[in-house]
Amino acid sequence: MTHPIFRVASFQQEGAYQLRVQYDDGSEQLIDVEPVLAGALFGPLKDPASFKQVTIDPEVHTLIWPNGADFDPATLHDWPSHATALADLAATWRLAEF
Repeated sequence: MTHPIFRVASFQQEGAYQLRVQYDDGSEQLIDVEPVLAGALFGPLKDPASFKQVTIDPEVHTLIWPNGADFDPATLHDWPSHATALADLAATWRLAEF
């Protein structure tokens, strides 16, 4: 089985928690990550100053934050297919915070 490899080529922040991500295959996604900003890893990114610290990891070519948060580049590439499941999972992280 072949698993496609995608690399983030560039990105721009479009909104408070929205990123327009361009990939090495020429495609792009507008990704709203706000629904998944919960839990110990992604929750701190609700702070706008922390969220803006996103960069591209030079080794794996995905988006990373200084606290160690990141997403698999294939997940970012296919965000519309994963967004609902990730938001549902994040909802369980929110419940665990209380």
